[in-house]
Order: sequence, then structure tokens, then C-alpha cells
Amino acid sequence: MASSRPWFHYPWQFKESALFTLIVLVVGFSLQFIAQGAPLQAPRLPMNAMLLTLYALLLFGVGLSFRNRPFVQWLGSIPLGLSLIVAIALLSLIGGIVPQEGEMAVAWMAQLGFYHIFTSIPFVLAILLFLANLGIALVWRIIPFSVKNLQFILFHGGFWLTVAGSMAGSSDLTRLVVPLHEGRAGNLGYNREGNATEQLPFAITLHDFSLEEYPPQLLVYNPKTDAVLVERSKSVTQVRQGMEASWDNLHVKVLEYFPSALPTSNGEAVATTSSEGIPFAKVAVTTPTGTYTTWLTTGSPTIKPDAAEINGIMLIMAPGAPKAFRSAITLEDSNGNKRDAMLEVNKPVDMMGWKLYQMGYDEGAGRWSQLSLVEAIRDPWLPVVYTGFFMMMAANLLF
Repeated sequence: MASSRPWFHYPWQFKESALFTLIVLVVGFSLQFIAQGAPLQAPRLPMNAMLLTLYALLLFGVGLSFRNRPFVQWLGSIPLGLSLIVAIALLSLIGGIVPQEGEMAVAWMAQLGFYHIFTSIPFVLAILLFLANLGIALVWRIIPFSVKNLQFILFHGGFWLTVAGSMAGSSDLTRLVVPLHEGRAGNLGYNREGNATEQLPFAITLHDFSLEEYPPQLLVYNPKTDAVLVERSKSVTQVRQGMEASWDNLHVKVLEYFPSALPTSNGEAVATTSSEGIPFAKVAVTTPTGTYTTWLTTGSPTIKPDAAEINGIMLIMAPGAPKAFRSAITLEDSNGNKRDAMLEVNKPVDMMGWKLYQMGYDEGAGRWSQLSLVEAIRDPWLPVVYTGFFMMMAANLLF
């Protein structure tokens, strides 16, 4: 019976690859502990682009010049690649379970970089080795070139660009929150922590902020405890004329409903198309002691909300949840060139390499908000990542 192959006798296989990967992780976490958990600070453009180019050229030269060396053959082998993929997956799992960039509650986890695992030393080492493994294997398929290797080249080349571009470009990703006020122009953005500012290379003028709401809800509310009585009440998703609802010994029927109305001097409501209009509902309230009618309204900054008091609790009509909100803006660059745009949720606007997203508003003011929060994102490495994606898609078409 043939004896098993001794450890670290070429060609190295899975057991050597797994052990090597484990050693890399142990060394990485040890260095991270010595560094007291501090995250790695990646260089920014143009330094990161230069370093990535030099790394790619180094891999190309090693893969081409030393392709017959046993160590280089192992460095570009499938066993090492799979071992590194497992390591990266485990590190990413830590990043998915442990809150990132949050409160560092456990000291030893903070020392090992668990709270910023994607900028930790073990993660960066694993990614660099994986790029070396993938890059050397790619060189062997490119030279000598064969059409049958085209799918491999496109897919793995695209994968290399996507991973390398994401890692190298992480330091150049800029996310800013830009507060805009109606009738005013602004170009000053704040980071998420609010401790740093940056000026955009263009100005944004907010002309109008508008918000659409779902129909209001009927709720039973206890003013003494300032709480909705969840056990005794149920919310109605759509308040409409003719709708009926019951809570224990309380029955309510909506006799009239105006999505937009204004109060009259005699206590009634009249429908309006004015932007000042608010939802009004005339309801019949039935209790064990009798039935009476009253008006309910959600209220506004200028109109007091109306509710019905029933045995110490209140029947209220709460404003509906936001359905959609948008900002009418004008973008102007330093040369005076202007462009009007409508900024909506999930419909970003591009301007000078920046993507602008509708982010939020003054929730206390609701649809009367004169403040619009815009998120401005700039990622100069996005074309590199997209090129990688398109290459992988092209490879799938050749499958």
C-alpha cells in the first residue's frame, strides 16, 4: 500500500494550502492585536492606482517568468484559491454578524479588528493573496492566448478588476449629506458623523419639496400615558367614506372623507386643492351610551388636530405614512451652467461625477417640510468595478 505524500512536498495540495491560509489569518490577527485594533488607512488617488498597477505588473511578471517554479505553480493553484475564498467568506461572516463601525462593546473583539473587519490586517492580507492567486492563474491563460480560454479570461479578469477596484477605491468613496432649504442654494456636505465638511464643485438650489402620504389611520390613544392602546385598538390602513371599524364597545363609521380640506367657520370642512389642505373625516361614533357625529383631522402647523374623547381615551386620525417625496432642484456648476432636475427616492441625479440621492426631510414638519436632505456620493473607481461586472456578464454569454 502506497504511503501518503509527506507534508510540504511539491506539488502542494489542499492540506498545505489550508494550513498556509490559517497561518496568514493568525499572523494577520496578531498584527492587528499589536496595532491595538486600528483599521488600515488605504492610500487615495493617485497613489492607490499606482500601487495597484505595480502589483498587477508584478503578478504578470512572476506568472510569466516563473511559471515552472513549484512555488509559483502552487501560488496560482486551485487549492490555494479555494482556501483563501473560505477564509474571506469567514471574515465576511464576522462582518455580517458583528456591527461594523459601531460601539466597540467587547475589548478583545475591538483589539482584533472585528468592528471594522473589512479594513483589518487579516482581511487585507487574504484579499491580496487571493488577487495574487487569481492574477497568476489569469496570466497563464492569457499567454499563450487561445480562443478556448476567452471565457476564463473574461470572467476571472472581470472578477479581479471588481475585487481590486473595490478594495483600492474604498478610500476614495465619498458620502456626504447635503441639507437644502427651500429658496436657497447650498453646496456644503457633511459626513455621516457630522464632524467633517466638504464643498461640492457645484451648487444645488431647492425650489420645492413635496411629499405624498398614504391615507391616514384611525387609532385609539390614551393621553394620560401618551401611548396608543395597542391591545384595545387596531389601525385601519385606509380611511375612506363608508368605512367602519370597531374597538371593544366602540364602533366608528366614516360618513364623509376629504383627503384635502380646510375648516369652515361653522365647524364643518370643505374640500380644497390648496397645498394647505389636510385630511378631514366626519365620523359617527357609537358607544353603549349612544351615537354622535364629529369631525376628525390630522392637523397641520396652522390647523389644530381634532379628535374625539371617549371615556378618557381619544379617537384620533393619525397622518399616513410617507408614500413618496421629491425635491425640485437646480444644479449649477462654477461656469454658471444650470440644469433643472427632480430628485426622487431611488432615482438619483448625476452631476460632475457625483450621484445625488433623495435621502430625507424634516420628519417633524412632515409634508410641510422646507428642508430636504440629499446624499451626495462620489466613487471614482466605479467605472473599474462596472468594467469587471460587464466582463463577467460577457463571459456568461459565452458559456
